Amino acid sequence: MKKPLLIVTIILVVILVLPVINLLRWTFQEKKPMGIIIVDKTVPTLEREKHKSFNWILTSDRFVKKEKKTSYSYKKDYFGFVPKRPLKEKLWGKNSYNLTEAIQELPEKNDAVYFTDTYGVFFNDWYRGINKSRRSRKLEGALNNTDNLLIKEMKDRNKLVILEYNSFDYPTAEYESYRIQERLGIKWSGWTGKYFSSLDTAAKGNEDFPIWMTAMYRKQFKKPWTFKKAGIVFLRDRGIIVFEEGTLLKNPMPEIISDSAFIAKWKLPETVAFDQWFDIIDPLENKVVSKFRIETTALGDSLLGEYGLSNEFPAVTQEPVAQRTYYFSGDFANKDIPVWTSRFRGVENLKGILYSKKPDDTRRFFWLYYRPLIEGIFNEYYDSMSAK
Repeated sequence: MKKPLLIVTIILVVILVLPVINLLRWTFQEKKPMGIIIVDKTVPTLEREKHKSFNWILTSDRFVKKEKKTSYSYKKDYFGFVPKRPLKEKLWGKNSYNLTEAIQELPEKNDAVYFTDTYGVFFNDWYRGINKSRRSRKLEGALNNTDNLLIKEMKDRNKLVILEYNSFDYPTAEYESYRIQERLGIKWSGWTGKYFSSLDTAAKGNEDFPIWMTAMYRKQFKKPWTFKKAGIVFLRDRGIIVFEEGTLLKNPMPEIISDSAFIAKWKLPETVAFDQWFDIIDPLENKVVSKFRIETTALGDSLLGEYGLSNEFPAVTQEPVAQRTYYFSGDFANKDIPVWTSRFRGVENLKGILYSKKPDDTRRFFWLYYRPLIEGIFNEYYDSMSAK
């Protein structure tokens, strides 16, 4: 066989054999039985992006259901809004738990609960194209009294509890918001924010920019929306402030910086870019695992100060005593990851394909930060369970 042909043959064999080897490595990896309650009330598509990436990690790391020892399904194994096929008919259901289940059955049978998103699905989200206002009739959503009691029972049993962004804001009622903040031992400032690659509402490809933001800005400042560059929009109640690249921001993309102890323990990156929604909290006595940092100009610092804000605030907090309750101050689980890749061990090593070396490549967030964060939290907790 000629040398060039031999080389091509070897390459083809490697390409075909490696996936099979990695699938077998995953198949025979030790399973980790754990009862996990996943709550996602924001499921406006069949892709279930708000918890899909979390399920990817569970499957990849071999966390399985206690009784059947099978992987968790991102399509079935969650509580919340359930879209039904055919999607064009706009049929939907709701998978929920009642008060008795929240207080007794679920906390007894399960080891962990993760509220990936409680915002919900609204009429405008489900029946697209009818109205572009900020708020419409709620079909499903909000963190309610039953959710609050489930969290309480899980905490009282010293089990793993994780909540993330939008557990406090609309549509959650003010009283329930206060109760959950008190239960988590943190205080929400009332501010939320998001990075936008372009603030130009007329720009090509920016058709889905939230037009209600521009209306809110015009109403508050009595002047037109003239922003064109990248930036961050901060919101509170009916108030809005806009930070545009150049005038108020040196770098428009927020970044997450992790504490050195957790970098060493869970192999988190020192910094990673983040482009989703976030809220600004006071951690009070909680330990800060990671924090957000926004690169503001001197003028930007001054404007933040006028509103009682800083360019650094918590991204992940951990309850300091039992260390089994976490709050993620960002929309962390909101990533559409191909589920089938979770069954190939070592797939994360395909760095050039999955993400680039560019610091502003937002794909890096899942592979370099969210994945090791979830693995670190769950494996640490699983090991403590196994040690009993």
